[in-house]
Amino acid sequence: MEDLPRRATPDDLSRVNLGDPQTFADHDLSDYWRTLRASRPLYRHPAVGNSPGFWVLSRYDDIVALYRDNTTFTSERGNVLITLLGEGDSAAGLMVPVTDGHRHKELRNVLLQAFSPRVLSRIGEHVRRTTRTLLAAAVDHGGCDFALEVASKIPMATICDLLGIPPQDRDYLLTLTKSAISSDDQGEYSEAADAARNNILQYFLGLVEERRIAPQDDVVSVLANSTIDGEPLSEDEIVLNCYSLILGGDATSRLAMIDAVHSFSANPDQWAAFKSGEVSAKQATEEVLRWASPTMHFGRTVVQDTEIHGTPVPAGDVVTVWNVSGNRDERVFADPDRFLIDRSPNKHIAFGHGPHYCIGAYLARVEISEMLLALRDFTTGFEISGPVHRIYSNLLTGISSLPVRFEPVSAEVEELVL
Repeated sequence: MEDLPRRATPDDLSRVNLGDPQTFADHDLSDYWRTLRASRPLYRHPAVGNSPGFWVLSRYDDIVALYRDNTTFTSERGNVLITLLGEGDSAAGLMVPVTDGHRHKELRNVLLQAFSPRVLSRIGEHVRRTTRTLLAAAVDHGGCDFALEVASKIPMATICDLLGIPPQDRDYLLTLTKSAISSDDQGEYSEAADAARNNILQYFLGLVEERRIAPQDDVVSVLANSTIDGEPLSEDEIVLNCYSLILGGDATSRLAMIDAVHSFSANPDQWAAFKSGEVSAKQATEEVLRWASPTMHFGRTVVQDTEIHGTPVPAGDVVTVWNVSGNRDERVFADPDRFLIDRSPNKHIAFGHGPHYCIGAYLARVEISEMLLALRDFTTGFEISGPVHRIYSNLLTGISSLPVRFEPVSAEVEELVL
């Protein structure tokens, strides 16, 4: 069974409200993005209700240029629509994604200590074992809800290992992270998101206090005992960056893994090419990321008057960049609306670009690659076996429930786990 088709984009572009998650739940926006790329590369999104208007960039080259420019544009007034169109981001200047300049560089360097080759080599082996154990069990049972029982557990286990979160707290945090930036139910979207964010922050506040007293070999301890310009990080900086890591470390790879199974099921020729070994897991991973583009947009505020495509864009205006469109830009990607796992080159922007390029990109690639390899080793094929449910968000795109039936390989699955 497949998910119900969404409606095409309205002919009147002004009727598309990118600030409303319902827009993405109801509509397939492929034509909308295609139209903007072709004729409105800088588009002025209208004000809606109490939300002000903002600029939209949809072409790959324009998006990359904005990501690179942290002089004309700043992240420090928010980097997603919910904060950019609201009262700004209270974490500005404290959390790496919404900090620029010297402080951003130094905070990022602190976090990169936790993503060193030594740490990641140890984590990589754990990712492999976790992935293969979970998928082996799913195949052995004949099927599962892949989104809930497999894909949701791998990134969370990995980032929790890095952060030093006890195993008994991980399911609780997974529930919170999913609610903080998306929902399965539009009726509870805003209220649940606010509560989840507060609960995550409170959780890390307690963990930071523990690590200051008794440091361990984890990210929280690194943050709690690091200094910048001779001064220790503030409690707010530590807690907010833990919050950023757990949300970022979960969403992209989880949603990309789910989309991989969904897309392979819809494109059996691509599965056959991967299963036969014609295409490497590394190459397939990049196409999975381009195709899924889990994080749809980011945004910046203009700090000095500028011009884009000949149009004046004054200081104070909000400019949004849409990865979900840039990764389908026909000027950059041949046949962009096809899932082609041997695509080369494949310089997608699923992880952003420039100074704010995702810190966890390498780790996400490892997680997705290990999932693809486990699929290749444990199953000859699979099919969607029930209704597919999508998340409710204007930031993330993807699937929250994906029932799958697996066809096991002839060898004993247990022998392949190791």
